[in-house]
Amino acid sequence: MARPVVGISCCVKGFGVFNTPNHAASDSYVRVVLGPVGGLPVLLPAAGECLAEELLPRLDGLILTGSRSNVCPQHYDGPPHAEGTPEDHARDATTLPLIRAAIAAGVPLLAICRGMQELNVALGGTLDQRIQDLPGRLDHSTPADQPHAPVRTAKAHLVRVDRTGFLASLLPPGWDTGPHGAAIAVNSLHNQGVARIAPRLVAEAWAPDGTIEAVRVSGARGFALGVQWHPEYDWEQDRNSRAIFEAFGRAVADAAAGRRAEASSYMPRAAE
Repeated sequence: MARPVVGISCCVKGFGVFNTPNHAASDSYVRVVLGPVGGLPVLLPAAGECLAEELLPRLDGLILTGSRSNVCPQHYDGPPHAEGTPEDHARDATTLPLIRAAIAAGVPLLAICRGMQELNVALGGTLDQRIQDLPGRLDHSTPADQPHAPVRTAKAHLVRVDRTGFLASLLPPGWDTGPHGAAIAVNSLHNQGVARIAPRLVAEAWAPDGTIEAVRVSGARGFALGVQWHPEYDWEQDRNSRAIFEAFGRAVADAAAGRRAEASSYMPRAAE
């Protein structure tokens, strides 16, 4: 049986001596889709709003990736970014309508880091642009407690998880019985974060400084979760990260089965 098709959002990045624009996504997302998600990864170019209408019906799931670029403030009426802040207008033009269409269609959606920020903006929320500059807030842009560990997998801080929430239901048994109780350690590589949460989003996890670290879409027809950290980097070692992708994979498989069943119901029966 064919594997479910999982779309992976791309950024526009310059490559080579001529800085030629390329549509790109990290290999870590491809590997996690091939691994615990159990899907067929398809890179979605940052080609604009047309993707929502033309590509979404062919997808069984959607991963919104992290990125160095930040969501452009014009999409949430925010102040201009500081000079030198990386932006990706083509990605914004692609992902924001794609998010709204995916939620409306019930396509399973997992939003990671920038993806979670996009999810919040797409549904009417706003962003803090540099959390580390705000009074009483942590620097979420680098690992804090493991200076010699690989940057992408080092645990930066704990995240308090709502035991009654959707995220908690995905985590493996006993996740909340350790020395930290209802909290998990996460890697953290971001400057922006949720300021005003979108009306349809429900916060499910928080950093020690109050930064929202996970959200779900209230009333969504399908799996719709955002996490501010990067489980795609450490799922091979971290059971909580793996559990998130396995749960997403189950939702994707169910969506694919439903799509096949719907397609077969339209097939004409052979003449008896």
